[in-house]
Amino acid sequence: MFMARVIGNVVATRKEESLVGSRFMIIQRLDKNENPIGDECIAADYIGAGKGELVLVGTGSSVRVEDKHAGRPIDMAILGIIDEVQ
Repeated sequence: MFMARVIGNVVATRKEESLVGSRFMIIQRLDKNENPIGDECIAADYIGAGKGELVLVGTGSSVRVEDKHAGRPIDMAILGIIDEVQ
């Protein structure tokens, strides 16, 4: 998992059938001091994060474990909104 900031959203009117109803956000990975690192990515939003929020992001098969997400072609997902970083 890693920390990121939501910087935008993606609208896709046509997508793979299992993704209908899914929301996708553009995220920027952050270091421990909340400085941007690497390229922007697109992640499925499981929790309703908004632009500007700090989020916890998971990757790989672990983001498809829950029944309602099983079998979807998702590789990266927002799993939590970060309240505080110490």
